[in-house]
Amino acid sequence: MVDKPINLYEYEALAKELMPKPEWDFVEGGATDEITISRTRQALDSIMLRPRMLVDMDVRDLSTTVLGERIDFPLMMCPAGHHNRAHADAELATVRAACAADVGMILSSGSSVVMEDVAGAATRKIWFQQYFYRDREITELMAHRADDSGYSALCITLDASVRSKRERNLRNNYSIPASPNYDGLKVSPGFAPSSDDAPAAFSGMISPKVTWDEFSWLASKTDLPLVAKGVMTAEDGRLAVENGVKAIIVSNHGGRSLDSTFATIEALPEVVDAVDGRAEIYLDGGIRRGSDILKALALGARAVLIGRPMFWGLAVNGEEGLRHIIQILRDEFESTMGLCGKPDIASIDRSVIGTVSPLM
Repeated sequence: MVDKPINLYEYEALAKELMPKPEWDFVEGGATDEITISRTRQALDSIMLRPRMLVDMDVRDLSTTVLGERIDFPLMMCPAGHHNRAHADAELATVRAACAADVGMILSSGSSVVMEDVAGAATRKIWFQQYFYRDREITELMAHRADDSGYSALCITLDASVRSKRERNLRNNYSIPASPNYDGLKVSPGFAPSSDDAPAAFSGMISPKVTWDEFSWLASKTDLPLVAKGVMTAEDGRLAVENGVKAIIVSNHGGRSLDSTFATIEALPEVVDAVDGRAEIYLDGGIRRGSDILKALALGARAVLIGRPMFWGLAVNGEEGLRHIIQILRDEFESTMGLCGKPDIASIDRSVIGTVSPLM
């Protein structure tokens, strides 16, 4: 065991020792056999880099924009819920770390700190995540709360309307606590079970009936740009932009919803090609090294998101731990850019990667 982590894997090992087992299993676990979780790392590791030499790398610009908002390098915090399972300061520590590093953050509607308080602690624009609920009034209410609180985009998670089987949670008899964001909301009786990410009190409030038309309806109720999280195919990428989505997160819910899906890095190219510049594309899933960020950008992502590593940083050292994780990724990304002969984000394209050995 290390005293001062120098990479994300060492943070992971330390966090495992510090977090209670049921909470650790919830964060680390996936659906059924966790095949997708294993595949994700294999897929990223199978992509090789093709470095170019004698490029002027004296000045390297890592900055980019997401929906017009500048970030220091192409990283955002994923909308994972209940950060208090890792640290008492919870999402307040996360938002302070993200803002201090000048990177993006999407707050989960399942946060352990009420959304208005997290927005109040932010020193830069952050986004809010929610669902399409069975009750449209709740969907609209949450969107208006996000707008009124100063969030600058609305991220809709698409892949959580049907309950997944997470065997670690079943063995631990794990129950997710309610979020203060839902305090006082009235839920009609008779809801069927839905997302395993929803607390028991609101199980089934996420609608399995909605279609892509729901984006047009929601766009008529809010001026916030809409982001679709959970797209894994070219077909859904096209439908997203046809229904007014401004950005897409290629995501398989961290392997927590449907097992035996492709890794997101494998699905990314087809979504990018299908969307053809009509919406920004981001990726989450398995980002552990700065080189992973470069690989995702080379395949067409504008930025990447991290989920589980947020909890590792918080568990080890709260806000400072997460700030260090972000800095590690930034340093590794900058080094990888330099060694590959890519001085800025615009210069990163598919020519820098290879997926088939020249010997084959």
